[in-house]
Amino acid sequence: MQTTESHPSHNDTGGMAALISRIALAVITPLIIFYALYQGFLFLRDGDSPKWAMTLIAIIWGVGGVAALYWVFNWLVEMLPLAWMQRLQPFVFVGPALAILTWYLAFPALRTFWISLFDRGGPPEQFLATFTSWPPDSWVGLQNYTSIFSERLMRETFRNNLMWIVFGSSFSVAFGLLIAILADRSRWEKVAKSLIFLPMAISFVGAGVIWNFMYEVRPSSVPQIGLVNAIVVALGGEAHPWPAYTAISPWNNLYLIVIVVWLQVGFSMVLFSAALKGIPEELKEAGRVDGAGEMRILSGIMIPYIRGTIITVWTTIVIFTLKIFDVVWVMTGGQFGTEVIATQFYRQSFVARNPGYGSAIAIILLIAVIPVGIYNLRQFQDREVF
Repeated sequence: MQTTESHPSHNDTGGMAALISRIALAVITPLIIFYALYQGFLFLRDGDSPKWAMTLIAIIWGVGGVAALYWVFNWLVEMLPLAWMQRLQPFVFVGPALAILTWYLAFPALRTFWISLFDRGGPPEQFLATFTSWPPDSWVGLQNYTSIFSERLMRETFRNNLMWIVFGSSFSVAFGLLIAILADRSRWEKVAKSLIFLPMAISFVGAGVIWNFMYEVRPSSVPQIGLVNAIVVALGGEAHPWPAYTAISPWNNLYLIVIVVWLQVGFSMVLFSAALKGIPEELKEAGRVDGAGEMRILSGIMIPYIRGTIITVWTTIVIFTLKIFDVVWVMTGGQFGTEVIATQFYRQSFVARNPGYGSAIAIILLIAVIPVGIYNLRQFQDREVF
């Protein structure tokens, strides 16, 4: 009986060579593109060409480079077997976004936490030098965090942020919902909503400048040019610099909270109006047939139906108020008992030159925002909120 030896076929050899070439191509091609993008970054950073030329190059380099990355990665994944292509293709589109979030959010957060473990001197410039002579002279561990919760000024700061959360978010949601309900019943709906939404087009700094004029105070011997004090004087009251009126501290914070409510009511109104229009008319008509009044329909049908939207809008505004900085800095600079977490972080990091303490404040702010953000994301996952 004749036996035959098994040898690798030419097809197997060719398939292996093709696989190796594909792997090499998958590794080399992205490296070439990343190198080209890096060289473009160096050129833009160190170049001395005219500004218009640099701007044009930056647009082509940025947009074209990202498009090239997507195209190349997608092309490489499509060269793989079908099973692998189906597994990897979603990451082609999600991967760059995750990489950007990791580089610009996760790594800076970790570095901020690392800096918060040192005193005013900060960590050594060379990272490895930190461990060769452990502990460094500037190492303080969690001392910055204990100082945050023990100092009187920081306790005042937390109290002010709590006021921003309670009053700022609650009033923005309540007024936005009320206006959305009333505007939907008016024939001037579009005009009314447009006027109320207009402040959303103004930046927080611009809003602070506008309301500085609103709260302007002059000596009693001359006419008041600030609208608020002009009305107070006309009613027989006394003019005061209301946001800086320390005699009523901490309630002078309410005069700053009014500005954010003015800005955010339009945002909440638009979302609530869209949610209200999604309520089936049959539900409301059924309630009216059963003898329910308009207030009963509102509390028993409309609000429960849009509860997901209410929670989402409220948590979004809570995050805004936790991070509030611009309005306070423009109006009072954080003085007169109006400090908030963000202004205290700025003051410690860039005015007092204490990066360790400032970084600890930033980490506290991050920890405060994370649970609200997670709850918001769960609302999106559990139900259709808009």
